Formats: sequence, C-alpha cells, structure tokens
Amino acid sequence: MKLMFIISTDDAETMYDAMRLANVAVKKGDEVTVFMLGKGVLYEQHNTDPFNVVAQVNQFSGDFYV
Repeated sequence: MKLMFIISTDDAETMYDAMRLANVAVKKGDEVTVFMLGKGVLYEQHNTDPFNVVAQVNQFSGDFYV
C-alpha cells in the first residue's frame, strides 16, 4: 500500500505519533512518504524527552521531504 503523511504542526506529540505510525507502516512493507510542511519543518526544535521526534525521523527509511 502507498501512504503519505503530511505533518504541518509544531506539536511535538502529534509529530511523534505521526512518525511512529509511518515507521510501523514501513516495517509492514508499505511504501511511505512523509512531507513536513509549514510549522512541521521545525521538528528538530520541538524535540522533547517524552516525544523524541528526531529519533523517529532518523529511524524512518521511507521518502522524507522537508
């Protein structure tokens, strides 16, 4: 299945959950693309201890666009 995630928020929990879901889809064999748009491009600045967005992004092996 082909999936696309568009993340346009700077809410750390939302970005973290979206990237976790994208990672699960990749592991299940889906073709996944993630676009960071708007405030989402600042994901590195909104990395927090409970919501380590950068770690999820680094783990992601699909197509990733900022």
